[in-house]
Amino acid sequence: MTLLAQYHGKEVEIEISGDKKHKGVLIDSGLDILVIYNGTDFIYIPINHMQNFNLAVKSEQELSNIPDIPIISEQNISYRKTLTNAKGVFVEIFVTGNLSLHGYITNILTNYFVFYSPVYQTIFIPFFHLKWLIPYPYNQTPYSIDKKLLPVNPAEMPLARTFEEQIKKLTGKIIVIDLGSNGNKMGLLKTIENNMIELITAGGSKLYFNIQHIKTVHYV
Repeated sequence: MTLLAQYHGKEVEIEISGDKKHKGVLIDSGLDILVIYNGTDFIYIPINHMQNFNLAVKSEQELSNIPDIPIISEQNISYRKTLTNAKGVFVEIFVTGNLSLHGYITNILTNYFVFYSPVYQTIFIPFFHLKWLIPYPYNQTPYSIDKKLLPVNPAEMPLARTFEEQIKKLTGKIIVIDLGSNGNKMGLLKTIENNMIELITAGGSKLYFNIQHIKTVHYV
């Protein structure tokens, strides 16, 4: 039993890191994740990004109108179990900036997961930085792409246990940090030392990033 369990079946409002808000019926909750239904989508929200939580002032959803939950945990729901059960399911996820990512989870490692996007290809995402996940409706694919055109196991390189070790494997490659939200967050990965990344920009400048604050990495 979690503190939030008493509100199952009631409509709530949740404020999330980055001044984002969601409203919907609380379907389930665990120690590190909760699920709400907003009338259209089931939204899985890791609790580490929840700023505050309260009952909705005006209820708009009827519990009887809610369809079956798409990602099910056989026992108590948890963040890691949700990611595991979501593998291969088309989802929308939100990590950084104002852009959602569309695709599916391919691998789950110690402290990060691998996401395949038809736009960005293979992306490495630390667990901590996922703000929410929304499963697609049954039989719907991102951008209406034929399922046959979406690779089952797109990652070509062996995967390391941790995010830090995986990024080291990209040394010497052109990488993009945080989806390129800042023009300086793309360049040649030169070295990684003591949780700092040295990046060489297109103009030859050296920039350094704290790996703990990197939300996504993909390479070209």
